[in-house]
Parts: sequence; C-alpha cells; structure tokens
Amino acid sequence: GMKVRGESKSDVAKAIEDVAKILNLTEYLDRKPSALSGGQRQRVAIGRAIVRDPDVFLFDEPLSNLDAKLRVDMRVEIKQLHRRLKTTMVYVTHDQVEAMTMADRVVVMRDGKIEQAASPIALYDEPDNMFVASFIGAPSMNMIEGKLVPTEDRLIFKSSAGFDIAVPENRQTVLMPYAGEEFVLGIRPEHTSEATPERAHVQMTVIDVEPLGSHTLAIGTVGDSKFTAQFNSKTAVKPEQQVGVSFDEERLHFFKKSDGRAVR
Repeated sequence: GMKVRGESKSDVAKAIEDVAKILNLTEYLDRKPSALSGGQRQRVAIGRAIVRDPDVFLFDEPLSNLDAKLRVDMRVEIKQLHRRLKTTMVYVTHDQVEAMTMADRVVVMRDGKIEQAASPIALYDEPDNMFVASFIGAPSMNMIEGKLVPTEDRLIFKSSAGFDIAVPENRQTVLMPYAGEEFVLGIRPEHTSEATPERAHVQMTVIDVEPLGSHTLAIGTVGDSKFTAQFNSKTAVKPEQQVGVSFDEERLHFFKKSDGRAVR
C-alpha cells in the first residue's frame, strides 16, 4: 500500500520495522506467507492496516478461521494493540465471547436494527429484551412462560409448567401495573443451583449432564420449556432424574410476552 502511494523506500522500511515490533513479527519478515501460522498471518493483515495510520480500524470477523486456542491468543493481542495505538476499532463478530471480552461498548443488531447498545456487563445484567438476553451469555438464558398474578399481599409469577414463584420484593412495585398479563421469566444457568425438594423453585427433568471441571451443566426440561442449570462439579445428578433447582431471586428477569421487552 505504501509503495502504491509512492512513499520513499526509507519511509516504507521504517514503517515496516515499527509495525513489526508492535506485532512481534520482526523475526518473520523474511518468510513467505505459506511459512506463517494462522495467527501470524492475521497479525500481518493487521500490520498492513496499521501502516496506513487510519482513524478507525474495521475488523470483520478476523478470528473466525482460527482454532480455539489461537482465537484466545489473538483476542489478547488485539486488545493490547488497541491500548497501544489508542485508535477506535469497530469489530464485527457473531461470537458473543469475543464481543464480551474485547469491547468497551457492544451494539447488538438484528435484521439491520440496533436492539441494544451498552457495555458488555450492562448487556449481561440488564438486557432490554428477550433477543439480547438470549444472545448474551453461554449457555443461553432460560425462558419460562407464565402470568403475573396478584394475591392478597404480593405478586407471583404463575408458570405454564405449574409452579409459582413469588416476585422479589424489590420488583413488586414496577411489575404490579402488569398484573394479569402474560410474561416470560428469564434466569441464567449460572444463577441456579441444585436444591432439596422443599427449597426448590422448580423441578427439572434431566436429559443430559455435561461435566466442565469447575462446574457441571444439567440440561433438561421444566414443564415444556428447555432448561439448563449449573451445579457443583461433584453433583450426583444423572440423566432421566428429577432434580430440584433454586434461583438467585435477585437475578431474575421479567419480559412482556407481547413484545419481548424487559420490565425492570
């Protein structure tokens, strides 16, 4: 690119030297592309952009063809590069982990429209709608349909699966105007735990168990709804069992069934 623009050989050499140092490519400058690893080729592509000294970098799924370990390494390298260059980077990805770990601000889009724009933690803790809630987080947020029903002293969520959950005290006021309406209760797997029957919020039918070392995922159903719970790594739960699941009530999400919007 610098040659095409007619820049001097000395300027080209200096720019290559500087960028090679930034990207740790100095020892590979005499290699052909075929002799470079996938991660090194990605760094070369980034270097070609850096020497143009752009006002904004556009990354269009740059890590999609790399293996899992290399993607992790390149995420770190791009973040370090961003801190060094202090230049705006617009990064397009379908990988929510990349979005959550790399971005200062995430714009979640669907069908060409912005669903929500916020910091990664805000998207995770306070999704504006069911689409954002289910897109951010892995495994995806559990969704259970039901209705908000008022009782003598409080509001409860009466699910279509046949169980009732008392709406937390700090949500009573904001949700009371919607009493009688169809709602969807959302709870992330990491905000669940294995429980004794008397302390459980729901009974789950386990279909499969995925041990992940630090924890175990129990995958199954609650009524007709698919449900994933996160248990201690030493859980004895097996497929085809019934198990009690409790929620962190402070981490419940409530969405209007009519339009999917969050009420909080």
